[in-house]
Amino acid sequence: MTKGRLEAFSDGVIAIIITIMVLEMKVPHGDNLAALAPLWPVFLSYVLSFTFIGIYWTNHHHLLHAMDSVNGTILWTNLHLLFWLSQVPFVTGWMGENHFASAPTALYGCVLLMSAIAYYILVRAILAHHGRDSRVAAALGSDFKGKVSVVIYVIAVGLALFVDRWLAYALYALVAMMWFVPDRRIERMLNRGR
Repeated sequence: MTKGRLEAFSDGVIAIIITIMVLEMKVPHGDNLAALAPLWPVFLSYVLSFTFIGIYWTNHHHLLHAMDSVNGTILWTNLHLLFWLSQVPFVTGWMGENHFASAPTALYGCVLLMSAIAYYILVRAILAHHGRDSRVAAALGSDFKGKVSVVIYVIAVGLALFVDRWLAYALYALVAMMWFVPDRRIERMLNRGR
Protein backbone atom coordinates (compact mmCIF):
# COMPACT_ATOMS: atom_id res chain seq x y z
CA MET A 1 0.00 0.00 0.00
CA THR A 2 1.23 3.49 -0.78
CA LYS A 3 1.25 6.35 1.69
CA GLY A 4 -1.28 8.13 -0.55
CA ARG A 5 -3.75 5.31 -0.11
CA LEU A 6 -3.20 5.32 3.65
CA GLU A 7 -3.81 9.06 3.73
CA ALA A 8 -6.99 8.78 1.63
CA PHE A 9 -8.38 6.04 3.85
CA SER A 10 -7.57 8.00 7.02
CA ASP A 11 -9.09 11.19 5.59
CA GLY A 12 -12.29 9.27 4.79
CA VAL A 13 -12.56 7.84 8.29
CA ILE A 14 -11.96 11.25 9.86
CA ALA A 15 -14.59 12.83 7.59
CA ILE A 16 -17.10 10.19 8.73
CA ILE A 17 -16.23 10.86 12.38
CA ILE A 18 -16.98 14.57 11.94
CA THR A 19 -20.20 13.77 10.09
CA ILE A 20 -21.38 11.45 12.86
CA MET A 21 -20.68 14.13 15.47
CA VAL A 22 -22.70 16.80 13.68
CA LEU A 23 -25.60 14.39 13.10
CA GLU A 24 -25.81 13.86 16.87
CA MET A 25 -26.82 17.53 17.27
CA LYS A 26 -30.61 17.42 17.16
CA VAL A 27 -32.68 20.31 15.83
CA PRO A 28 -34.71 21.91 18.65
CA HIS A 29 -38.49 22.09 18.61
CA GLY A 30 -39.19 25.79 18.62
CA ASP A 31 -38.79 28.76 16.35
CA ASN A 32 -36.98 31.21 18.60
CA LEU A 33 -33.46 31.53 19.95
CA ALA A 34 -34.60 30.40 23.40
CA ALA A 35 -35.16 26.93 21.91
CA LEU A 36 -31.39 26.70 21.37
CA ALA A 37 -30.53 27.29 25.05
CA PRO A 38 -30.86 23.65 26.16
CA LEU A 39 -28.42 22.63 23.43
CA TRP A 40 -25.43 24.62 24.74
CA PRO A 41 -23.73 21.60 26.40
CA VAL A 42 -24.10 19.52 23.23
CA PHE A 43 -22.75 22.35 21.10
CA LEU A 44 -19.87 23.07 23.48
CA SER A 45 -18.80 19.42 23.51
CA TYR A 46 -19.13 19.33 19.69
CA VAL A 47 -16.90 22.39 19.26
CA LEU A 48 -14.18 20.89 21.44
CA SER A 49 -14.35 17.52 19.68
CA PHE A 50 -14.44 19.09 16.22
CA THR A 51 -11.31 21.02 17.18
CA PHE A 52 -9.56 17.86 18.38
CA ILE A 53 -10.46 15.88 15.26
CA GLY A 54 -9.30 18.79 13.12
CA ILE A 55 -6.01 18.91 15.00
CA TYR A 56 -5.48 15.18 14.51
CA TRP A 57 -6.34 15.45 10.83
CA THR A 58 -3.92 18.35 10.27
CA ASN A 59 -1.01 16.78 12.15
CA HIS A 60 -1.69 13.35 10.62
CA HIS A 61 -1.62 14.97 7.16
CA HIS A 62 1.74 16.62 7.87
CA LEU A 63 3.13 13.42 9.34
CA LEU A 64 2.20 11.31 6.32
CA HIS A 65 3.66 13.86 3.92
CA ALA A 66 7.00 13.62 5.71
CA MET A 67 7.06 9.83 5.24
CA ASP A 68 8.58 8.06 2.27
CA SER A 69 6.78 4.70 2.55
CA VAL A 70 4.57 2.56 4.76
CA ASN A 71 4.80 -0.95 6.12
CA GLY A 72 2.41 -3.31 7.90
CA THR A 73 3.22 -1.94 11.36
CA ILE A 74 2.41 1.58 10.25
CA LEU A 75 -0.90 0.38 8.75
CA TRP A 76 -1.92 -1.31 12.01
CA THR A 77 -0.80 1.54 14.26
CA ASN A 78 -2.71 3.95 12.02
CA LEU A 79 -5.82 1.79 12.40
CA HIS A 80 -5.25 1.83 16.16
CA LEU A 81 -5.31 5.65 16.08
CA LEU A 82 -8.44 5.68 13.91
CA PHE A 83 -10.14 3.28 16.34
CA TRP A 84 -9.71 5.70 19.23
CA LEU A 85 -10.69 8.70 17.14
CA SER A 86 -13.84 6.85 16.07
CA GLN A 87 -14.88 6.74 19.74
CA VAL A 88 -14.94 10.56 19.93
CA PRO A 89 -18.53 10.97 18.61
CA PHE A 90 -19.87 8.63 21.30
CA VAL A 91 -18.11 10.28 24.24
CA THR A 92 -18.85 13.73 22.81
CA GLY A 93 -22.55 12.97 22.70
CA TRP A 94 -22.59 11.37 26.14
CA MET A 95 -20.73 14.28 27.72
CA GLY A 96 -22.89 16.93 26.04
CA GLU A 97 -26.22 15.21 26.67
CA ASN A 98 -25.37 14.84 30.36
CA HIS A 99 -24.18 18.43 30.82
CA PHE A 100 -20.56 17.48 31.45
CA ALA A 101 -21.30 15.13 34.35
CA SER A 102 -18.21 13.63 35.98
CA ALA A 103 -18.24 10.12 34.48
CA PRO A 104 -18.90 11.18 30.86
CA THR A 105 -16.29 13.95 31.14
CA ALA A 106 -13.76 11.47 32.53
CA LEU A 107 -14.50 8.92 29.78
CA TYR A 108 -14.13 11.70 27.21
CA GLY A 109 -10.68 12.36 28.65
CA CYS A 110 -9.83 8.65 28.52
CA VAL A 111 -10.64 8.57 24.80
CA LEU A 112 -8.51 11.68 24.25
CA LEU A 113 -5.72 10.05 26.26
CA MET A 114 -5.88 6.83 24.26
CA SER A 115 -5.95 8.83 21.00
CA ALA A 116 -2.82 10.69 22.08
CA ILE A 117 -1.10 7.43 23.02
CA ALA A 118 -2.15 5.87 19.70
CA TYR A 119 -0.71 8.85 17.81
CA TYR A 120 2.52 8.50 19.78
CA ILE A 121 2.68 4.79 18.88
CA LEU A 122 2.08 5.66 15.20
CA VAL A 123 4.93 8.17 15.30
CA ARG A 124 7.23 5.55 16.88
CA ALA A 125 6.29 3.02 14.18
CA ILE A 126 7.05 5.57 11.48
CA LEU A 127 10.38 6.40 13.09
CA ALA A 128 11.28 2.72 13.40
CA HIS A 129 10.51 2.21 9.70
CA HIS A 130 12.32 5.31 8.44
CA GLY A 131 15.19 5.43 10.95
CA ARG A 132 16.37 7.97 13.49
CA ASP A 133 18.36 9.88 10.85
CA SER A 134 15.45 10.24 8.40
CA ARG A 135 13.84 13.51 7.43
CA VAL A 136 10.66 12.54 9.30
CA ALA A 137 12.73 12.02 12.47
CA ALA A 138 14.39 15.40 12.00
CA ALA A 139 11.00 17.04 11.49
CA LEU A 140 9.44 15.48 14.60
CA GLY A 141 12.19 16.31 17.06
CA SER A 142 11.49 15.48 20.70
CA ASP A 143 7.65 15.71 20.49
CA PHE A 144 7.44 17.71 23.73
CA LYS A 145 3.82 18.76 23.12
CA GLY A 146 2.76 15.15 22.60
CA LYS A 147 4.28 14.03 25.89
CA VAL A 148 2.86 16.99 27.83
CA SER A 149 -0.59 16.34 26.34
CA VAL A 150 -0.62 12.79 27.73
CA VAL A 151 0.25 14.06 31.22
CA ILE A 152 -2.45 16.74 31.05
CA TYR A 153 -5.06 14.17 29.99
CA VAL A 154 -4.21 11.90 32.92
CA ILE A 155 -4.55 14.83 35.34
CA ALA A 156 -7.81 15.94 33.70
CA VAL A 157 -9.40 12.49 33.99
CA GLY A 158 -8.57 12.46 37.71
CA LEU A 159 -9.99 15.95 38.10
CA ALA A 160 -13.20 14.95 36.33
CA LEU A 161 -13.71 11.97 38.61
CA PHE A 162 -12.58 13.33 41.95
CA VAL A 163 -12.44 17.14 41.96
CA ASP A 164 -14.27 19.23 39.36
CA ARG A 165 -15.41 18.31 35.86
CA TRP A 166 -15.05 21.92 34.67
CA LEU A 167 -11.37 21.92 35.57
CA ALA A 168 -11.03 18.78 33.47
CA TYR A 169 -12.82 20.46 30.57
CA ALA A 170 -10.50 23.46 30.92
CA LEU A 171 -7.48 21.16 30.66
CA TYR A 172 -8.93 19.47 27.57
CA ALA A 173 -9.37 22.93 26.04
CA LEU A 174 -5.80 23.83 27.05
CA VAL A 175 -4.44 20.85 25.13
CA ALA A 176 -6.51 21.85 22.10
CA MET A 177 -5.08 25.38 22.30
CA MET A 178 -1.55 23.95 22.51
CA TRP A 179 -2.12 22.03 19.29
CA PHE A 180 -4.40 24.47 17.47
CA VAL A 181 -1.49 25.86 15.50
CA PRO A 182 -0.13 22.92 13.51
CA ASP A 183 3.39 21.81 14.20
CA ARG A 184 5.45 23.83 11.73
CA ARG A 185 8.57 21.64 12.02
CA ILE A 186 7.27 19.21 9.40
CA GLU A 187 6.19 22.02 7.06
CA ARG A 188 9.61 23.68 7.32
CA MET A 189 11.37 20.40 6.66
CA LEU A 190 9.21 19.65 3.63
CA ASN A 191 9.72 23.14 2.23
CA ARG A 192 13.50 22.80 2.59
CA GLY A 193 13.36 19.52 0.68
CA ARG A 194 11.67 21.10 -2.35
